[in-house]
Amino acid sequence: MKKKKLNKLNLVTCIVFFAILLAMPIITAILPKKTFSETENKSLQKMPKISAKTIYDRSYMNDLETYVSDHFAGRTGWIKIKTNLENALGKYEQNGIYILKNRLAEKISEPDYESIDKSIAAVNTFAEANNVPVFFMLVPTSAEVYADEIPENAPNINQKELIGYVYGNLKPVNTIDVYSAMTANCEKYIYYRTDHHWTTKGAYYAYAAAGKKMGYEAAPEGAYDVEHAASDFRGTFYSKALYDGIEPDTMDYYHLMDGSNVTEVLVTSEYGKESVSYESVYFREYLDVKDKYSSFLGTNQPIVTIKSDSDGGKLLIFKDSYAHCYAPFLAENYSEITLMDMRYIKMSYKELVNPEEYDQVLFLYNVSSFITDTNLRQLAYD
Repeated sequence: MKKKKLNKLNLVTCIVFFAILLAMPIITAILPKKTFSETENKSLQKMPKISAKTIYDRSYMNDLETYVSDHFAGRTGWIKIKTNLENALGKYEQNGIYILKNRLAEKISEPDYESIDKSIAAVNTFAEANNVPVFFMLVPTSAEVYADEIPENAPNINQKELIGYVYGNLKPVNTIDVYSAMTANCEKYIYYRTDHHWTTKGAYYAYAAAGKKMGYEAAPEGAYDVEHAASDFRGTFYSKALYDGIEPDTMDYYHLMDGSNVTEVLVTSEYGKESVSYESVYFREYLDVKDKYSSFLGTNQPIVTIKSDSDGGKLLIFKDSYAHCYAPFLAENYSEITLMDMRYIKMSYKELVNPEEYDQVLFLYNVSSFITDTNLRQLAYD
């Protein structure tokens, strides 16, 4: 009798299993298709077009496989189950992200120093060509500041040595040490747990450290009223790992108690088109979507200009997205701050700005983006 019950149970289990196998492709086929996954922060594969050429070079089958994978019913849930199972079995890396006890951290591959040398040479060429003081800030990522939390045998480059190498070869450029400021404050909330950026607090410590080199007096941290603008931020690291075991991040806005100095923010999204004007450095509409970090000055754009009623001079910044929550602090010290992102500029910088009309120029990059981004090389040919 017991044997018959077991046989029936096995039969039911097999029927359910095969029913799921048959149902999932059907459900996948009939479900509406999205073009972008907000959770994974990536564009999804479109249905590939079939032709003799795409069949011959196998691109059709490769793209079709990606299409099915991207749109598979319950895809995100399946990935999360896989991640949790592998993490429970001791696999601490998922899609280039280390899963640590209280945070996620980026696995950074050993850099190509020949490529780095070309970026350094371009910055040196820029500094020599323009009669304006040039400063460089290379920021360590959380993988360096919390290196002791990463498993001993896991690949993790020595960012302190890399920063020393870059700074040692930037001859006509004033280098800014923020490594010391970040490591000295590592017990504080200076990097997001689920994202690759520093927090507003981390950016503040860099702002204060840079003032000693650039000649401005940073407002004391106590001069700011801190607004907790969001408490459910899950950033780029989460999008790659899809691991729910790390606490979501809090996003803070720093407001001067005496009132903001910012008078206007101009965003130029395309050369030749009129800039769009905003009243604040905080674009609050992004707090309602996954990409909450874009509430700092919006998404990456070619040029963003912050104008203030400060008595300070003009500052030109070549940057990555670390600058977005950093630049608002500078409105206390500069009357105009222009941020340029060379990833989105495909022409000579001289067609857009004249560096000698500015009082200072700052290059601000985090280590991960600097060693992989080749767009700074454009400066050597302008």
